[in-house]
Amino acid sequence: MDKVANDDIKLKDILIVCSQYKAYLLTNRKLLIMNVVAFMLVGALFSLFSNPTYDAKLTFVIENEQKQNIAGISSIASQFGFELNSPSSTFSQQNILEILKSRSVVISALMQDQKINNKNKFLIEHYLDINNLKDAWEINENTLFQNRSTIFHDSICHIVWEQIIEDKLSVKMQTNEATLINVSFTSLNQEFAKSFVESLINEMRKMYTKHITSQSQMTLDFLKTRSDSVFIELKSAEEEYAKVTDINKRIIKASGRLKEIQLRREVEMLNTVYMEIVRNLEISKISLLNQTPIFNIIDQPVLPLKKNHLSLFSSIIMSGFLG
Repeated sequence: MDKVANDDIKLKDILIVCSQYKAYLLTNRKLLIMNVVAFMLVGALFSLFSNPTYDAKLTFVIENEQKQNIAGISSIASQFGFELNSPSSTFSQQNILEILKSRSVVISALMQDQKINNKNKFLIEHYLDINNLKDAWEINENTLFQNRSTIFHDSICHIVWEQIIEDKLSVKMQTNEATLINVSFTSLNQEFAKSFVESLINEMRKMYTKHITSQSQMTLDFLKTRSDSVFIELKSAEEEYAKVTDINKRIIKASGRLKEIQLRREVEMLNTVYMEIVRNLEISKISLLNQTPIFNIIDQPVLPLKKNHLSLFSSIIMSGFLG
């Protein structure tokens, strides 16, 4: 009985509160209507005067596993002390997400020359124009980025980078299981959005490839330099050996042909060294090719991009409801 009474009391309290709210709203209905109308007007003005944005989306995947078609060559290379293993995981898929938003990659992408609105400029200059930042930051034609690098330019680059990674650039894995990476960039200009995303991926690809193949590239460069040096020595020794051989044609005693014997031995030694270096050079080329990652672009932005803009009707309804 007590429980039923308590329930009746609570229900009565709720009905009383609702009745009070209803009476309050009816009393202030004019204020309520004015408030709703004011919000609807603000929503309509926002829809009319706000600029549409465009999202450039690009999906890619990086293939850096060891290639199956050189398995036989890898076994041969191991006989000479070369291991053609797959690249290290220093740049994992998760790290790539952060690399794409790093200052060096973003700024490098902004420093690429692109044609937008029939004007060839650096992307960062297009960014300043599109977002009306030149007047706000007092940037004139004398302070453009072409062949300039000062503290002033570095400061602008840093601010633009912060703006981009804060709310304009999105980088994420498509799913937890898949290795596809989605890159999305929002801009007021669809040409800029497309150009920036493509430039960003290109700069990240160069940085990633350089890191992954740095050791193999150093080995390859060393072997190229060494092979050229040994080849020059071998050529010189062969020419000297030929001259001495011609001179010693009528000499019978071994003591008189000593120089010829020494040069022959040197030519044979240099020839052996050169052949070994050339063999290792070819193996290094295969190793470099094996470690070079492949960037597969699955989907890339295509103009015209989808426009993001709240319609007038939707803006009025949402604002009225909020009011």
